[in-house]
Amino acid sequence: MTVLLPAQRSAPERTARPRRYLMCPPEHFAVSYAINPWMDPARPVDRGLALRQWEQLRRTYTELGHEVHLIAPEPGLPDMVFAANGGLVVGGHALGARFRFPQRAAEGPAYREWLETEGAAAAGVASVAPATRVNEGEGDFAVVGDLVLAGTGFRTDAGAHLEVQELFGVPVVTLVLVDPSYYHLDTALAVLDDANVAYYPEAFSPGSRRVLERLFPDAVLASGQDAAVLGLNAVSDGRHVVLSDCATDLAGQLRARGYVPVGVDLSELLKAGGGVKCCTMELRD
Repeated sequence: MTVLLPAQRSAPERTARPRRYLMCPPEHFAVSYAINPWMDPARPVDRGLALRQWEQLRRTYTELGHEVHLIAPEPGLPDMVFAANGGLVVGGHALGARFRFPQRAAEGPAYREWLETEGAAAAGVASVAPATRVNEGEGDFAVVGDLVLAGTGFRTDAGAHLEVQELFGVPVVTLVLVDPSYYHLDTALAVLDDANVAYYPEAFSPGSRRVLERLFPDAVLASGQDAAVLGLNAVSDGRHVVLSDCATDLAGQLRARGYVPVGVDLSELLKAGGGVKCCTMELRD
C-alpha cells in the first residue's frame, strides 16, 4: 500500500468514516470474451497476479479500518470479481442487478442471494428488490450524500433510474456517458465525500457536463491520462481515496484538497476494464 500524505497545511481537514464493503476474490478471473473496449481475449491474463493485487486491495481497506465481507466466486463467471456491479445498497435496502450482456447475467442472482442471506445476517441488509430494468449496480449508480448520480448510455437503462428513485426515495440525477471506454459511471466519476466528486468531463454528454458543473462547482477534474488508467475508478471514505497508483496527477489534486490518496496496483484487472471501485460494493446502512 502506497500512502501519499497531504503536503499542504492549508488544505481542508477531511474526516474518514468507517465503511462496510463487499468483495469477490478473482479465483475465476479471465478475459474470455469482449464486452468493453478494454477486453482482448488474445491478451494473456495472469490470474495469480490478479489474486495478489486484489488481496492487497482488500488488506488496504482493512488497514484503513473498514469492514470487508466476501462473496464466494462462482465458476464460469470471470467478471464476478467486479462486485460493484452486483447491486445498490442504500439505507440497509438493496436493489438487485440485471446485466446487459448474457455473459454476466448469472451474476445478478448470485449477488442477490448473498444480499438476501449473508447480507441480511452480517451486514444488516433488510430487503432486496429484484430489478425490472437493466441496471449494473454501483457501476452506474453513485451515492453522493442524499443524492444518487445515475449513468446511462452503454449499460444501465435510463428507466432503471426511476426504479432507484421509487425504491429508495432519493433524488436521482441522470448522466449520459458518450465514450465507450468509460462504459460505466464509475469509470468516469468518483465520489469523494457527501458533497463532492471527481470526474472526467469528456466522458459525458454536453448537457450532463453542465449538470455536473452546476451540482459540483468545486469538483476535481481528471486529465485524460489519469482517466485512461481508470484513476477515477476509486473508493473514498471521506479522507482516504484508494485509486490506481498510475493516476499521479489526480493523486496530486486530491492531496492539494486535503484528501489522502492511497495508490494500489490492479493492472491485471484493468485488462477487463476494472479497477478499485469495480471490485467494491458499499453496503450502506
